[in-house]
Amino acid sequence: MEAIAKGTYLRCSARKMRQVADMIRNDSVDAAIAQLFSLKKTKKSAQMMEKVLQSAVANIRDKNASANVTTETLKISSIIVNAGPHIKRIKYRAQGRGFKINKKLCHLTVAVTSKEQ
Repeated sequence: MEAIAKGTYLRCSARKMRQVADMIRNDSVDAAIAQLFSLKKTKKSAQMMEKVLQSAVANIRDKNASANVTTETLKISSIIVNAGPHIKRIKYRAQGRGFKINKKLCHLTVAVTSKEQ
């Protein structure tokens, strides 16, 4: 069985999110959660990724309500990070000039499967 969870319009650039995604790709869910918990204080994207991963675990538990699904028996099958739209802002500068600020967003997709397959 496989379950997918998506996080859209996350307030982090795709490049920073991919750095964290590469650390936990193809790991077990327990190891990934432990690693994300230790990264939470230094990387903002780790906190967002942990929420999406927990959502994927909850989705697979809902799909397999009859089976006993634990985090030890689950594995991350794929993590996809795509760039999202930019939020455009203007910072006012000297002599009536405007400076453009692009705040980047990203989309995150996490797929979780059981290890028995």
